[in-house]
Amino acid sequence: MSLFVSLLFGAVGGVYLAYARRVHEADFLVCGVVLMIYPYFFSSVVLIVIVGLIIAVIPIARRRGWL
Repeated sequence: MSLFVSLLFGAVGGVYLAYARRVHEADFLVCGVVLMIYPYFFSSVVLIVIVGLIIAVIPIARRRGWL
């Protein structure tokens, strides 16, 4: 289960990187790299999901003016 969740957030990070290259947004670039790397540091599936959701929402929230 941990591997699947790690791959899922890694894929989201890859999409963020591709989007960052297209629109030149640093928020998506940084969050994309972090999303691909952070699962190596957590072993709990719950922690991976919680941290991944928080990181994935950051650039969207900044773009909409929530942060």
